[in-house]
Amino acid sequence: MSAGVQRLTRCWAALLQVVGLESAALQLLDGLCQRAPDNVAARAARMHLLALAGAWPAALADSSLVLSLRPSHAASWFNHGFVLEQSERWADAGCAFERATQLDPLLDRAWYGLGLACIRQGRLPEAAEALSRNTALQPMSPHGWYQLARVRLDLQQPEAAAQILRRLLSFEPRVAEQLMRDTGLALPTGPA
Repeated sequence: MSAGVQRLTRCWAALLQVVGLESAALQLLDGLCQRAPDNVAARAARMHLLALAGAWPAALADSSLVLSLRPSHAASWFNHGFVLEQSERWADAGCAFERATQLDPLLDRAWYGLGLACIRQGRLPEAAEALSRNTALQPMSPHGWYQLARVRLDLQQPEAAAQILRRLLSFEPRVAEQLMRDTGLALPTGPA
C-alpha cells in the first residue's frame, strides 16, 4: 500500500470521526494497521479512537507499538501515560509521563499527568513538584492549580494552598469555589 493511499485512508477515517461515525473510522484504521503495521500515524489515530471507546487494553497495545516505533517522541510517551493512567497502572503511568517530561520539559500536560500519577501513589512531594512545573507552564489553566492546592493541604501547607486559592479566585472563581467546597479551605483575607 503506497504512502499516498495510507494518508488518504487516514484522512477518510478522520472525516468519518468528525461526522460521528467512529466505528466506521475504526474499521478503516483496523484495515490500514493490518496492511501497514508500522504506520505510526494510523496506530496513533486508532489508539485515540479505542481510548474514546474505553477499550483500554487495545489502546494500550497500540500505544506500546507506537512507542516501539517512536521511542524519542514526547507526545507518544504522554499518550502512553494517559492510557496507563486510565488502566489504573499509576506507577507505569508516572514513568511514562516522566519520560515525556525528559524528552520535552515544556510539555505541560505531561507534568500534570505526572502530578496526578504521583498523587495516586501517595508521593505528594513529587506531585507538588510536577504540578508546580505544570502551573508554571500553564498559569491560566485551573486544573493544575486545583490539584496543587489539594496537595499543599495534604502536605500540611495551608498558607500555600490559600495563596493558590487567591490566584484561582482572580481568574477562575468557579474552580476556586469548588476547591473551597471540596476541601473546606476558607476564603483568604488580606493582601494577595
